[in-house]
Amino acid sequence: MADPETFEVVAVDAGSSARLGRLPTAHGTLDTPVFMPVGTQGSVKATSPRELEELGAQIVLGNTYHLNIRPGIDVIEGCGGLHGFMGWNGPILTDSGGYQVFSLSRLRKIRHDGVEFNSHFDGRRIFLGPVEAMAIQRRLGSDIAMVFDECPPYPCDRDYACQSVTKTLRWAALCRNQPRADRQQVFGIVQGGEYAELRRRCARALVGMGFDGYAVGGVSVGEPADVLLRGITDSLRELPGEKPRYLMGVGKMWQILEAVAQGVDMFDCVMPTRFARNGTAFTRRGRYPVKAGEYRFDTRPVEEGCECYACSHFSRAYIRHLLNVNEILGVRLLTIHNLHRYMAFMREIRKSLAEGTFGELKASYADLRRADEAANGEG
Repeated sequence: MADPETFEVVAVDAGSSARLGRLPTAHGTLDTPVFMPVGTQGSVKATSPRELEELGAQIVLGNTYHLNIRPGIDVIEGCGGLHGFMGWNGPILTDSGGYQVFSLSRLRKIRHDGVEFNSHFDGRRIFLGPVEAMAIQRRLGSDIAMVFDECPPYPCDRDYACQSVTKTLRWAALCRNQPRADRQQVFGIVQGGEYAELRRRCARALVGMGFDGYAVGGVSVGEPADVLLRGITDSLRELPGEKPRYLMGVGKMWQILEAVAQGVDMFDCVMPTRFARNGTAFTRRGRYPVKAGEYRFDTRPVEEGCECYACSHFSRAYIRHLLNVNEILGVRLLTIHNLHRYMAFMREIRKSLAEGTFGELKASYADLRRADEAANGEG
């Protein structure tokens, strides 16, 4: 019988490496593959925790860097940790802030022991390293904490990527030995840019340190789709099958299917909520701009056959109107729909794995990549 505190692989697809799993955490067990809505500032934009529960979200993601700047870790800890502060009773994964090393490149200085930042909010100088990132995540009380890493840009030369791997591994070793919150899990992050041997080296070293799970980082940073997929493959080759695998920041549905087929268990991305704020709807067959004039008289729901609250009660014409006059309800309704689409998509994947039909499901989405490429640039 499996240890109730460890990741369990329930079923494996006969035609690929896709697997159905269960990941226990301090705030509930996750059914995997799972998609995590992003709540960078302690809130999944335009939705309440109750709505997230109703949509079937199992876990949300928060960001160490942003929450430490505002409202500050003392405030959150004084309000019962991140769960109590945001009123979410389910599992939470916190990113370490390492991605800001990449995204705030003009405001930073990388040192051997971490990164100095000028705050994007008020310009004050702050420092974040592996010790500090783990201490913040411990005080936040997240269920899964990520190691502090350096995410190299694309493109970058091999020497830069090699230096990033060296820093990431040094910092990961420090993170591994820091105090944790009760039952808090810590995941290592594989880096290495587009260089297969660096990714394999990084993955092997992280596995040797013995983390609770492993993430593929440094992808979806502007590289072509084939390079992104190759980076996933190169990383997964060295990761143990008995541990959960998390693909960071990848959220196109066809990409999720390809990654699930390779054995990835966890995903996160801002796309469902960010694209909703820009007026774009996701459907089973691709995405489209609800704000477009062609939907002015369209009485159909955002997605025909969808059972979400927005599609059950409102037309494309109405939601288009709300978006175009900047009524916040329009963003809320489209966010609800997009998150519902993603949650339904992941349930569909899990069901197919339980029934042994993942290959057929993947084939049914064969046109999704072409539809996505055709819609490229929307949102």
